[in-house]
Amino acid sequence: MLFLLSLVIVIGAIIIWMNARKKVRDEHNPIFKTTASAAGLAALVFALIALSQMFTVVPAGNVGVVDFFGTVSDNTLKAGINFVNPFARVIKLSVQTQEIKEVMDVPSKEGMTVQLEISALYHLNPEKAADVYKSVGENYVEVLLEPQFRSVARGVTAGYEAKALYTSEREMLAQILLTDLEKLVEPRGVTVESTPLRRIGLPPGLQASIEAKLQAEQQSQQMQFVLTKEKQEADRKRIEAQGISDFQNIVAHNISDQLLRWKGIEATEKLANSQNTKVIIIGAGKDGLPLILDTK
Repeated sequence: MLFLLSLVIVIGAIIIWMNARKKVRDEHNPIFKTTASAAGLAALVFALIALSQMFTVVPAGNVGVVDFFGTVSDNTLKAGINFVNPFARVIKLSVQTQEIKEVMDVPSKEGMTVQLEISALYHLNPEKAADVYKSVGENYVEVLLEPQFRSVARGVTAGYEAKALYTSEREMLAQILLTDLEKLVEPRGVTVESTPLRRIGLPPGLQASIEAKLQAEQQSQQMQFVLTKEKQEADRKRIEAQGISDFQNIVAHNISDQLLRWKGIEATEKLANSQNTKVIIIGAGKDGLPLILDTK
């Protein structure tokens, strides 16, 4: 341990310095004076080194776990400069968001093998960092997270058809995977943030058949939409025709000869009073409606 070694060197350098100083006073030998200076300088340097071992710097995004000869403190060190026991070892663990990627062959519900590229975003819970170090160790990702991640991924995909991995249901699968993985690793001190499905590798024949089926479903939905639209248009025209028929029936029963003559007289008066150039010929017969000739 550097602190202990520095402390021994400091004590030795102080002893040498004291003896050299005594020799200088008694014998006035310049060699002893040089030895005293060198010993004093060494004592000062190694004293500073020993003092520095009583402080440690925890980087941002990390916590420090204090291990004193196998006894792990429950209180972790926060980021920054911390005063520590110089005989203790400080293990710095990251609590930042990290990612692991897995490319694995997983089974589907129908027994097919699908290649799945998936990620897990996670971080170490700073409140449980000491427990993770004591129960699992520094390599908790390899020991705890990765095996559980692979196992849960295979278990989830085995309950769904390959088509589900290729369609919009993949988001639901990712959420189920996240929930199941959280139940296993979060009590142990690892927080899983998300488990996105990055890429799905299906056999070429299966992928082509799924795409053909999806295309047929989209065409069927489009045809259903067209049929619904045409039906609505037919209903609109039927209602419009019924309205026109009703209007004609109402007009036919309520228009009389007297009304038509009166409207003809009103139209003749308006034409006669108009400033436009025209020739108005009053028709013959019982109605006498006007005949208009444009002189332009």
